[in-house]
Amino acid sequence: MTQDSQLSRLGLFDARVPRYTSYPPATQFRGGVGPLDVEEWQATIPANARISLYMHVPFCRRLCWFCACRTQGTQTDAPVRAYAEILLAELEMLKSRLAPGVMLSRLHWGGGTPTLMPPDMIRRIASAVLDGFPLAEGAEFSVEIDPNEIDDARMDALAEAGLTRASIGVQDFDPQIQKTIGREQSYEMTARTVQMIRDRGIESVNADILYGLPYQDSIRMAESVQKLLSLSPDRVALYGYAHVPWMAKRQVMIPEEALPRPEARLALFNTARELFVADGYAEIGIDHFARPDDGLATAQRTGRLRRNFQGYTDDQADILIGLGASSISRYPQGFAQNAPATGAHSKAIREGRLSITRGHRFSDEDIWRSRMIEALMCDFRIDAREMQQRFRFTSAELSALFAPIQSHFGQMVEIEEDGSLSIPLVARPLTRMIARMLDAYEMASTGHSSAI
Repeated sequence: MTQDSQLSRLGLFDARVPRYTSYPPATQFRGGVGPLDVEEWQATIPANARISLYMHVPFCRRLCWFCACRTQGTQTDAPVRAYAEILLAELEMLKSRLAPGVMLSRLHWGGGTPTLMPPDMIRRIASAVLDGFPLAEGAEFSVEIDPNEIDDARMDALAEAGLTRASIGVQDFDPQIQKTIGREQSYEMTARTVQMIRDRGIESVNADILYGLPYQDSIRMAESVQKLLSLSPDRVALYGYAHVPWMAKRQVMIPEEALPRPEARLALFNTARELFVADGYAEIGIDHFARPDDGLATAQRTGRLRRNFQGYTDDQADILIGLGASSISRYPQGFAQNAPATGAHSKAIREGRLSITRGHRFSDEDIWRSRMIEALMCDFRIDAREMQQRFRFTSAELSALFAPIQSHFGQMVEIEEDGSLSIPLVARPLTRMIARMLDAYEMASTGHSSAI
């Protein structure tokens, strides 16, 4: 039986499962977590703690049709400046609640298009953040950069603020595909942006590229990957396009008849994967690649790879605080999400209160299931000894937990002599499906993206 037929028999080409950037997934968040809960959680953060901070800027000059992020279009800077004032006020609220000495292990600006902000706004927000929460030793400050919305002045402002890692969305370099997904961005424009970044001494560059887009085939995929490789990014995220028009209305602009079928999506992924590996990149988890000297590759080799809402990370902070509309925070006690709508979020902050509208409070079971799922997603292995020492599992309990997985997936999973569960290389496309068997929550079939 061929690999594809085995994967097909197990349902890979039909399944829709979470991406497991969190557990439980955000689709399970409910209204039982509110502002008062988060204030209590923030009060327990000790002095001199290391945290991560995410700032969301939900504005774009144009709305890309493939995108499922919460964004809104604007042709002027007025709403962006008004929103920046809200971010600054929210930041002051956070400063007032945290104990002294808190420092940042990671600072990330996402969106939307953070580089839509004018240079003076970039400087003002960066200064406000770092005056309150300086970067710890070895910390990273990263920003998502749209090559259509960057110039020397804004790049200078980011460099002066201490940017250490730039993240560029590529998606695909083929002109027809770009036009079809509403994201026209030439190779030359992207190359100029990378050069601007490196000219300012910012050495680390991430890039995102998508497979499963309309009109993609293996030849076009290979051409886009080879162009991307010519820019020598330090990390690459190879994401599968999630066609969810019932959630992201703008995706109705994407012609469904032009989308590759699941079997073709796997071929596209493998085409790109082989090129990255041939160029010396280490495979990181299910969909990332990194230069061998990059922090992600080091984290993978040393068993310190983690997974959060930005994908794979080497960040070891246990607390991630999100600022801005729709941002999600993770505390040891649970998840909390700000109001998705910019207006509702801004109103709450102006009134001096957090805009938390939903979240999830962790149970003891959530904690161990979360760790098992993260271990599968990062290391393709659940270490029995870790589970026994950290969560007091017995060998019999682990065996009973893993038995249904082995029964369903057969030789596509391995139970090692010490009781650990691992996923061999041939079965790694099934990783999200295997993780789903450790997920205790009910899942709507339409709530998630294709398993491949």
